[in-house]
Amino acid sequence: MTEEIWDLLDVDANPTGETHVRDTPIPEGRMHLVVAAAVVRRDGRILVAQRAADKTFPLAWEISAGSALAGETSRAAASRELYEEVGVRCEPSDLTPIGRVIEPTAFFDLYATVVDGDVDIVLDPDEVADARWVPFDEFDRMTAAGELADPWIHRLQQFRPALGEFVATAVGS
Repeated sequence: MTEEIWDLLDVDANPTGETHVRDTPIPEGRMHLVVAAAVVRRDGRILVAQRAADKTFPLAWEISAGSALAGETSRAAASRELYEEVGVRCEPSDLTPIGRVIEPTAFFDLYATVVDGDVDIVLDPDEVADARWVPFDEFDRMTAAGELADPWIHRLQQFRPALGEFVATAVGS
C-alpha cells in the first residue's frame, strides 16, 4: 500500500501548503480533512457499512468515510471514499452538504446523496466487512445502541437533524 498523503489546514480550515503522512502525529495547530457520504434511497433507507475486523473500531457500523488526499476537494474525497469502500459511484456535484464537525485534529464534512432503488454494492474487504440498507429509524436505533463506531456518536449529535431532514426530503420527492 502506498503512503497516504493529506493536505494540512490551519485551525480556520485554510490550506497551509504543508502535507502530512497518514499514521504520523499531526503537528500542533494543524488539522486535516475527513469526509463521509451518506447514501439514501427514496424509500428512506440509508446505506451503512461495517468496518473491517482489523481496522480501528472493528466491525462497528458507519457511513462510508475517510480522509481527503492531498489536492482533493472535500466533495471529491467523499465521492472517492464512497466508491472505494462500497462501490457506489456518485459525482461530487451530486453530494449535498449536511454539515461540518470540528474534531481535535480534523474538520469532518458529511455529505448525502439520493439513489433510486437498489445500487450495486461492491465492498473493499480491506475497509468494509459488510454493508446493508437500513430504515432511518433503524439507523437511529443502531446509534443509540452503540453499534456505530465511537466517533460517529458525537458526529451524529450534530448531524442528525440535517441528515433526518435530507432523508425526509428524499422520501417525499
